[in-house]
Amino acid sequence: MPEPGKKPVSAFSKKPRSVEVAAGSPAVFEAETERSGVKVRWQRGGSDISASDKYGLAAEGTRHTLTVRDVGPADQGSYAVIAGTSKVKFDLKVIETEKAEPVPSPDPAPAEAPGASGEALTSATEEEGGSPSPEGSSSAAPDGSGASDDPIGLFVMRPQDGEVTAGGSITFSARVAGASLLKPPTVKWFKGKWVDLSSKVGQHLQLHNSYDRTSKVYLFELHITDAQATFAGGYRCEVSTKDKFDSCNFSLTVHEAVGPGDLDLRSAFRRTSLAGSGRRISDSHEDAGTLDFSSLLKKSSSFRNLRDPRLEAPAEEDVWEILRQASPSEYERIAFQHGVTDLRGMLKRLKGMRRDEKKSTAFQKKLEPAYQVSKGHKIRLAVELADPDAEVKWLKNGQEIQMSGSRYIFESVGAKRTLTISQCSLADDAAYQCVVGGEKCSTELFVKEPPVLITRPLEDQLVMVGQRVEFECEVSEEGAQVKWLKDGVELTREETFKYRFKKDGQRHHLIINEVTLEDAGHYALRTSGGQALAELIVQEKKLEVYQSIADLTVGAKDQAVFKCEVSDENVQGVWLKNGKELVPDSRIKVSHIGRVHKLTIDDVTPADEADYSFVPEGFACNLSAKLHFMEVKIDFVPRQEPPKIHLDCPGRKLDTIVVVAGNKLRLDVPISGDPPPTVIWQKTLTQKNKVPAGPSPDAPEDAGASDEWVFDKKLLCETEGRVRVETTKDRSIFTVEGAEKEDEGVYVVTVKNPVGEDQVNLTVKVIDVPDPPAAPKISNVGEDSCTVQWEPPAYDGGQPVLGYILERKKKKSYRWMRLNFDLLRELSHEARRMIEGVVYEMRVYAVNAIGMSRPSPASQPFMPVGPPSEPTHLAVEDVSDTTVSLKWRPPERVGAGGLDGYSVEYCQEGCSEWVVALQGLTERTSLLLKDLPTGARLLFRVRAHNMAGPGAPITTKEPVTVQEILQRPRLQVPRHLRQTIQRKVGEPVNLLIPFQGKPRPQVTWTKEGQPLAGEEVSIRNSPTDTILFIRAALRAHSGTYEVTLRIENMEDKATLVLQIVDKPSPPQDIRVTEAWGFNVALEWKPPQDDGNTEIWGYTVQKADKKTMEWFTVLEHYRRTHCVVSELIVGNGYYFRVFSHNMVGPSDNAATTKEPVFIPRPGITYEAPNYKALDFSEAPSFTRPLVNRSVIAGYNAILCCAVRGSPKPKISWFKNGLDLGEDARFRMFSKQGVLTLEIRKPCPFDGGIYVCRATNLQGEAQCECRLEVRVPQ
Repeated sequence: MPEPGKKPVSAFSKKPRSVEVAAGSPAVFEAETERSGVKVRWQRGGSDISASDKYGLAAEGTRHTLTVRDVGPADQGSYAVIAGTSKVKFDLKVIETEKAEPVPSPDPAPAEAPGASGEALTSATEEEGGSPSPEGSSSAAPDGSGASDDPIGLFVMRPQDGEVTAGGSITFSARVAGASLLKPPTVKWFKGKWVDLSSKVGQHLQLHNSYDRTSKVYLFELHITDAQATFAGGYRCEVSTKDKFDSCNFSLTVHEAVGPGDLDLRSAFRRTSLAGSGRRISDSHEDAGTLDFSSLLKKSSSFRNLRDPRLEAPAEEDVWEILRQASPSEYERIAFQHGVTDLRGMLKRLKGMRRDEKKSTAFQKKLEPAYQVSKGHKIRLAVELADPDAEVKWLKNGQEIQMSGSRYIFESVGAKRTLTISQCSLADDAAYQCVVGGEKCSTELFVKEPPVLITRPLEDQLVMVGQRVEFECEVSEEGAQVKWLKDGVELTREETFKYRFKKDGQRHHLIINEVTLEDAGHYALRTSGGQALAELIVQEKKLEVYQSIADLTVGAKDQAVFKCEVSDENVQGVWLKNGKELVPDSRIKVSHIGRVHKLTIDDVTPADEADYSFVPEGFACNLSAKLHFMEVKIDFVPRQEPPKIHLDCPGRKLDTIVVVAGNKLRLDVPISGDPPPTVIWQKTLTQKNKVPAGPSPDAPEDAGASDEWVFDKKLLCETEGRVRVETTKDRSIFTVEGAEKEDEGVYVVTVKNPVGEDQVNLTVKVIDVPDPPAAPKISNVGEDSCTVQWEPPAYDGGQPVLGYILERKKKKSYRWMRLNFDLLRELSHEARRMIEGVVYEMRVYAVNAIGMSRPSPASQPFMPVGPPSEPTHLAVEDVSDTTVSLKWRPPERVGAGGLDGYSVEYCQEGCSEWVVALQGLTERTSLLLKDLPTGARLLFRVRAHNMAGPGAPITTKEPVTVQEILQRPRLQVPRHLRQTIQRKVGEPVNLLIPFQGKPRPQVTWTKEGQPLAGEEVSIRNSPTDTILFIRAALRAHSGTYEVTLRIENMEDKATLVLQIVDKPSPPQDIRVTEAWGFNVALEWKPPQDDGNTEIWGYTVQKADKKTMEWFTVLEHYRRTHCVVSELIVGNGYYFRVFSHNMVGPSDNAATTKEPVFIPRPGITYEAPNYKALDFSEAPSFTRPLVNRSVIAGYNAILCCAVRGSPKPKISWFKNGLDLGEDARFRMFSKQGVLTLEIRKPCPFDGGIYVCRATNLQGEAQCECRLEVRVPQ
């Protein structure tokens, strides 16, 4: 790593240049190194170039040449040359023949010469740094000598300061020890103090991470490509785990690549994304070629103004203020240092801000250039006006904001105008304007979304090749934007042919349909508020061989069949003969049916004798067997030899052969005899008596009753390919492919020829993994533990069971977790560390010397729950001679299983035997215990029960004596019954009076001193209250009722007055007493029946004789005589009167019997002449304002009274300011009474208030002082 502040020395004295070559011509690139003997590599697209027909490589001393022959469009692109730590990039551009230009000379002018071609600025860029990476980029990490071991922090190696030439690449590395970490650490890269580089990942910046399983070290890399001068500055790397945190600061220095004389305007206008590409990139892409005019300005200004490469933007500075004072050439640098992504939008707003800097005549204080608020919070936009009475309009994106609901609140206090936006949402992110007359001020409101949090993380997955994988994660908001990453690299939509992304509300899914080994790694879902990480482990799919091919011995013209069976039906394969692929023909046939692969050779010849193999495609597996050709020769044997079996244990003595289930069993029995003996294999069956399939010719007569099964060689080859017998001249081979438990037993081998016979018994024992145990049983379930019990497997596999392995999982999960790493010897185990309230399942494996059995069926689901705590506040509510009433409250801790009920027990004082007071459980929190012994002193206790069992009991503090307590009788008459009780006729009457007294008192009701009689009135008594009930009240039920409470010689009384009311009868004797002009005088008498209540008034109605339509003249009239006016001359009228009480009007009315006629007058009326009087009067206050002191937040009212003619004009003032236009003040004037209402005043509303009255005759005013106090 070069030292900080020292410019690295290039390994090249002459660099290759980018060239344009006509199609079909050769292209030559030359480079010269500072010294000879330096190893130089040429690359294209990150891959090394080696000498071939296309490329020619030459090296003479310090001169190195790359020649590309017969250039075509496919050769166009980026190339690079690497020497030591230096890397130089250059481009080859292929042009059409008609547009061909001369190929540059192999010896062009030096890159530093002034006046060079415009391509010299961007054609070749050199990368300086530490040790070169395989891609040719330099790394800022030290090579080991500079690594710093931090015994306290998390870093094994910290990022170091680095330097790079403009246009080059550099990598900063950080290593973190992962041996003690359960989960991968979280690493963040920052520029400056607060710019998070994870949001800047793109064309110039990438983040990578990896994990070395050997050294258990995490490697995190920050890779910067095509470095610019603006990238210089301070950086910071932060690493955090669940309980640790560490950080490291480092800096980057970027050196200019050219001098002032090499400045070329044309290169600045070249689109950077077109380098090495012959086609035009779409302008719609964010990182597509950009006109780098700003970089040209920065380069030219960098030679005039020396800039500190470690400049860092402090977090306290205002970005808007910096942009205002900076020159346009510095905009891009400032945007990168402060993390501004929308530079173009900010410059557009800055331009509008600068236009608004001119002096405003309407505003004393304008809006800020921009505001920021979090989503869901409140924001206030405030301005101050030069004219307090000016009208203000608020605009949002050019549209006027209307007052609607409580979303927008407009406030006006003096010259200050405020717009308050409550509950800001993303729709409020807009441009706002305040318009006063012809002037306006603008601002931008930015609504910041809250971070999206991860509510359910990803889960690690272990799959086989070709299976489907689905990662699921749940976030805090629906429709949130997330990123899926694999090993730190984002999975984009361009890869949807392999990855499928799905959103379902708050759930996000990543689906990989057919997983491969390359898909293994760490997958992450990243949101604005964090990330979830999971590991995908992909294992190769293993191919199991159920039946392998076996050696065959066949004769001439016979058929040879090789057959094998594998676990996968879709596996294809190749048959080989002596290592060469076998081509099927009319005699050799290859078939594949399901899992069985078969090779059939008809008419076998000596040339077919060879080694045959079957190789499955995609698996490192090879099944082989040999084909033996048997020639039949007839020789004359003059002598004969009896047959003999040559084994170590011949005769009747048993020899046990042990074979593992699934393996191949091969019994090779050497034999001899002349002539060659006949071999018969027999198996003794121990369970069923079966007729022998092929008894020996010389077998005894009772052989048919023996338990034997004879295998015939040919028959076995034809029907049972798994079990076969092969016999040669000197040996007999019995083969079983994939031994099974049924193959276990005693095998009898018999050899015979005409001379004699020999026989051997072979005992075969097949051992296997045990059978799966039965489903385990769960008992003793506690708060976080339970006892698991199981039975041994029905079959131990022929080997003793060494122990058991126990697993558990959550019911809704698919991941089983192993509970023990050492084998369990017992048939029970206490499982701990479970979560209360979560449903679990258990399963068990049996293990013997061969291996582990298949898992047992899952146990019944169970939930760990703990017993509840003790109930609280146990108290004795009531005691009698034989009963005790208890009450209590539920326990503080119930547990996840809820409560099943409570049990109550009692015992005698001084005794330890508790008696169950209630069979079963009660769900109520109170209980009346009956049939208790009178006078006994008892202790009571209550337990709460749930599915885990009973909890701790709560016991009464003192013994309770079962004896009635004498208490004086006392009636507790409710307040509303102490007054006269009124009910309407027909309504029910229900009078409830609680009382106290022990023993139970005697209750007696009387009316007017007489006992109650009749079925219409019913009395209902209980131990604590008495009720008087009348279903439908009648007038006769009115009266005074008395209730008496008596216990022995003690009593208490209460009196109730019940009044049943009804509608009144109509008035009596209505008559017309006088009629004159347009008036009629009426008179009547009160009704005979007032309905048992006071008469409230009368309603008088009239009706024209012609229409007989009744119209109300008077309502709620209290007197019994009235005058009806405004009658029409010449008409006749009828009159009627209704009486009213609290129940309503009378059903009928008293009506006049004869109509009353209004006669026409016979004289002419002359109006008198009156002298006009002048009532004009100047305003004067008959009641002035008075000083007031009010509390802030409560409406205040100022009142005064004024008189004057004509009606004066009223004006209100506060401290000399007119209040007429202020919406917070309301003014009223009624019959000379003036009122000023101040809505929710604040201390600012205090001051001198003046009321001024003005008319043509003069003016008057009065004033008062208002003080607004803030409550303490």
